[in-house]
Amino acid sequence: MAKTMTTTTTTTDVTATITITLSERRPIEIVVADWPRIARARWHSGEHEYQASEIAHITVREHADGRRIVYGVREEGRYASTPGYRDAKAGYMVAAIAGDLRAPSDGGPLTSACPDEVETVRAIRRVGGVVGCAGLAAECLADMPAEAV
Repeated sequence: MAKTMTTTTTTTDVTATITITLSERRPIEIVVADWPRIARARWHSGEHEYQASEIAHITVREHADGRRIVYGVREEGRYASTPGYRDAKAGYMVAAIAGDLRAPSDGGPLTSACPDEVETVRAIRRVGGVVGCAGLAAECLADMPAEAV
């Protein structure tokens, strides 16, 4: 994941985009407004994030069509400087599956596709493994929207 956010300004609107590093394909660029964040977990070494030597996060975003992106990174903190340190990045695109008619979590129109919950859980666990934070994956899963039963 690039740490930069690109803003494209026209005379009528502003479109914020981010670039996300994926593990098994080239990076993707998304429009943030089209992919709302539905779950997130963050970690940092030390008491305060601004003093941390390492920081990590796992994020899950969902598109109105049911696709999800799960991505995360473990990197040096803002003021850390460890010779030879390499960031760990991972990301997976989770395809939507056919399902019952439902309203997306972002309040958009009804759709017959729904997120693949099993693959989302696998992707979160895989990202947690790559970034070396299994506990962070568990926190991200706990932050997912509750399932109605």
